[in-house]
Amino acid sequence: MRLGIAGLAVLLAGCAPTFYDGVPPGAPKGALYADIGGVRVRFVEEGDGPPVVLVHGFASALDTWRGVMTELKKTHRILAMDLKGFGWSSRPEGNYSPQAEAQLVLALMDQRNVKSAAVVAHSWGSSIALAMALAAPERVSRLALYDAWVYEEQLPTTFLWARASGVGEILFDLFYSERPDEKISRAFYDPERYVSERFVEEVERALDRPGTTAAALAAVRGQRFADVQKQYRQLRQPVLLLWGREDQVTLLPYGERLARDLPHARLVVYPRCGHFPMIEATAPSTDELEKFLDEGQERRP
Repeated sequence: MRLGIAGLAVLLAGCAPTFYDGVPPGAPKGALYADIGGVRVRFVEEGDGPPVVLVHGFASALDTWRGVMTELKKTHRILAMDLKGFGWSSRPEGNYSPQAEAQLVLALMDQRNVKSAAVVAHSWGSSIALAMALAAPERVSRLALYDAWVYEEQLPTTFLWARASGVGEILFDLFYSERPDEKISRAFYDPERYVSERFVEEVERALDRPGTTAAALAAVRGQRFADVQKQYRQLRQPVLLLWGREDQVTLLPYGERLARDLPHARLVVYPRCGHFPMIEATAPSTDELEKFLDEGQERRP
């Protein structure tokens, strides 16, 4: 029995993914970084006008917003970042919950002298945006959430299993970077159009960056929505929900539920669209977003 336990301990130690404190090797030349509590956060700041903060989703990066930024920066000041553990930001050991990531975003806003902003978020990033609004409502003027991942009931069984020490390490070490092409394809209504070989190769390279698996596991373990989802009804900011009708990652019924839970929310659904309306419904969703942001300016004294 002792030998078996010792062998298991060795196995778990060998499988345990490791974090990475520095900027991942190969980062783009000229990238901007902020140091926030020892975390190196890559960010982009473009345009001039009312501030808008963009928050990407799980296993993603600020590049998700490139198309949206191209339009918004014409009339707004855009602040986007790679969250801790993702993109070209560092992956140190620590707390990766939505609440912790929310404090990081607010700290970046402080460094860039952004007192209050509209916050636009995608998928898991929506849980961070909601955490920002709950923790510092005066800092968040309005919210636009794409295909939000914010409920305990959305979590797959593997995410729940991953909470167990040892089990999560094995699951993520063995399976997190497996078959990214299948995972990506599931997120799109029309994968043949959007999931190119080059796209998949870029994702594979991103998954190979040091500390990525450990950060992803920590972020999954931080997804504990059971208590916080009860607080969504407290929010008073105007909210725009943008949803792909055929989304197989965050199903439309959760968008309808969130529209009921948030007192001042409006849901817009895009047909023939999956988990990325900013990509598969670029023109209509960005147009809707711009109108929503403009409403906020019209209501200011």
